[in-house]
Amino acid sequence: MIEAFIFDIDGTLIDSVDHHAEAWVKAFRKFGREIKFYEARRQVGKGGDQFLPEFLLKKEIKEFGKLLEEERGAIFKKEFLGKIKPFAKVRELFEKIKTDNLPVVLASSAKSDELKAYKKIARVEDLIEDETSADDAEKSKPEPDIFQAALEKLGAIDKKNIVVIGDTAYDAEAAAKINLKTIGVLTGGWTESELLSAGCSEVYPDVSAILADYRKFIKS
Repeated sequence: MIEAFIFDIDGTLIDSVDHHAEAWVKAFRKFGREIKFYEARRQVGKGGDQFLPEFLLKKEIKEFGKLLEEERGAIFKKEFLGKIKPFAKVRELFEKIKTDNLPVVLASSAKSDELKAYKKIARVEDLIEDETSADDAEKSKPEPDIFQAALEKLGAIDKKNIVVIGDTAYDAEAAAKINLKTIGVLTGGWTESELLSAGCSEVYPDVSAILADYRKFIKS
């Protein structure tokens, strides 16, 4: 039976994946590099430490990687942050979890300032126990650092009774490295077969489907 939840945010609770991909494309262009939207989109869910090596050489990352990340952040906040919407029934699901007195920790590869905005967009800032962000991890997903930090915030709860909810293969891969169960949602653009292959034990269309199946879900 589930005793605690760890939720990813981008693509899971809020509809932000396309916006992140666009911000990366624009940021790369500012530094004279062209990457395809679909290529960038496929990497969303990783932090910059894992994202940049997919497109740049080590010497390029050393030369201007940090500046490129900062530019991505500035573009995202200026052009896209105000456009992000929550997925349906996010708050209702969190209210249901809260009614059962089950703790929730948010675990995102986002920077802490972005995470603060995301909580407001998802309307869950008053319904969570704690959170972890890129600032709490040496390496981002698919490395397990962020989920390990979330696990530590949950204290003595048995791992087998904690579930991660995420939208990418990177969530499932990161969780599996520290023996956490992952439930996938399709709202980030990954297919059911891809999420199952990455290690998700089940896949739902979105969090509203988890809410609709809630009683059965928490007993799984």
